[in-house]
Amino acid sequence: MTESLKHGHNPELEFEKADMHPAIVYVFLASLAVAGAMVCFAVWGVYHFMDSYDKAHQPPQNPMTPTQAETRVVTSEEIQQFSAPRLETDERSEIGRFRLEEEQRLHSYGWVDQPAGVVRIPIERAMELVAQRGLPTTPRAGEAPSSTVKVINEATERSDTSAETPQNKPQPQGGKGPQ
Repeated sequence: MTESLKHGHNPELEFEKADMHPAIVYVFLASLAVAGAMVCFAVWGVYHFMDSYDKAHQPPQNPMTPTQAETRVVTSEEIQQFSAPRLETDERSEIGRFRLEEEQRLHSYGWVDQPAGVVRIPIERAMELVAQRGLPTTPRAGEAPSSTVKVINEATERSDTSAETPQNKPQPQGGKGPQ
């Protein structure tokens, strides 16, 4: 083995003097934390000052209104007097109730418009009907969509035998016709 591979001193593998010392990074992070804390306390102080200033400079309350110790507190009875829509008071139970109503609507039969005869059916049943009957298709380009009246007229023309006379009627094959 050569001498350069042993644990001796190699001038090419020294610590680079241009790198930043770790203490500088730690001092920067500590000063950043102190500055963040100072900003938080300054903002808290400004809000506290503004709140006390606002409380001190509120206009006097009308003598005709009932007095309350704190004018910014609203009771639940007063909330019910507000016009709708109101803020939600119990979001979890309200969204739970809403989702339950949606599920019941999606999985049950019921009238959508009773005078028009429009009903709703459960999703599973609707999927079964689509699988059985298929989806409606659109006509090809250049073809007129067949209407109910057109289909009925074609069927009556095929079944109308009044224009045929006994001479024009087709003879059954293999037998003698009327003579």
